[in-house]
Amino acid sequence: MDLLRFITAGSVDDGKSTLIGRLLYDSKSIMIDQLEAIEKQSKNKEDGEIDLALLTDGLRAEREQGITIDVAYKYFSTPNRKFIIADAPGHIQYTRNMVTGASNADLAIILIDARNGVVEQTRRHSIIASLLGIPHIVVAVNKMDMVDYSQDVYNNILIDYAHVAQTLGLKNINYIPLSALLGDNIVEKSDKMNWYEGPSLLQFLEDVKVEDDIDLSQSRFPVQYVIRPQTDDLHDYRGYAGKIISGIYRKGDKVTVFPSGISSTIRSIELGGKEVEEAFAPQSVILHLEDDVDVSRGDVIALSDNAPKTEQELEVLLCWMDNKPLIPGNKYLLQINSRLVRAAVREIEYKLDVNTLQQEANPTQAVLNDVIRATIKTASPVSFDTYSQLRVNGGAILIDETSHVTVGACMIQ
Repeated sequence: MDLLRFITAGSVDDGKSTLIGRLLYDSKSIMIDQLEAIEKQSKNKEDGEIDLALLTDGLRAEREQGITIDVAYKYFSTPNRKFIIADAPGHIQYTRNMVTGASNADLAIILIDARNGVVEQTRRHSIIASLLGIPHIVVAVNKMDMVDYSQDVYNNILIDYAHVAQTLGLKNINYIPLSALLGDNIVEKSDKMNWYEGPSLLQFLEDVKVEDDIDLSQSRFPVQYVIRPQTDDLHDYRGYAGKIISGIYRKGDKVTVFPSGISSTIRSIELGGKEVEEAFAPQSVILHLEDDVDVSRGDVIALSDNAPKTEQELEVLLCWMDNKPLIPGNKYLLQINSRLVRAAVREIEYKLDVNTLQQEANPTQAVLNDVIRATIKTASPVSFDTYSQLRVNGGAILIDETSHVTVGACMIQ
């Protein structure tokens, strides 16, 4: 079974917790002890209904205590697919948390309260989804029961959001009217909205084609581990283990190792302990080369006729995640896939307002949750693609050299 990672985003009280709870409840993905616990906590409700929002209420408790709120991950599966939900807080002060949850998401569910329509937070979440290049967007118009399941209200929201999507260049957008509280169009189609002809939310999540998002045209293989057993049986064995993040590799392909630029030919490919003629993303394999070349962890093996960029100066869009401000000249560790190098932030070109996309030129520093465009200088060359061309090889993180905490998420421009 394949896996779908998706993030939910919405304004406060748009019903994110209830939506996730309803998905888990109606797909029968809640453990019996969990169900009994929330039934006890819901016993004072007048209508006797279970409060499904309690399934993700840990975040609410954290918020009331004033402690750091992290992304909460929920896992469930159906007979057709496995799912990981990243439940990110919607407040602007938690922009870094949404970036964290969305960084490897295949799909974003953007909730809109049918009573309020498209609001400022809707635009901000859409901007972040656009910046992070999330391939699929579901606009879930929630609380349709509060507007008498009105098709006119739904259509007006579609018109408003279509303008936002066009401005941001968002594609692959699907709209679903629903009521998370009552379960309309969550798992099963609702007979209260006969005018809606599309699938329910779960049907859409099961059927959306994420394998089409894998780039098979640009071959990238970051080396994670060099295997040299040096035993009597495997005296000459030298394999390069890692995950193919994009493209296809075949036995006999001409390849180049970056950043060194040394070329060779693929002698053999191991997959699951067996030799195969070809392998493709996102498979984990061991590559063997014809020549005894110098290859280390963090190097990228790419087809010789389709090379990544290799430079020491990067232009990045960066979300700052640390309580300590980022000041030009500060030094960090930069990690792209398995490559880790020392780096320094040379200058900050502008700060981006994630509500309006307006740019504040030449800020003196970046503070928690700021999104900036910056220049980073690395101590040694790194191989990369721009984030817009190849997301899996265009993202990087900045790490504090002392605490080893991740302080910044970078999208290479």
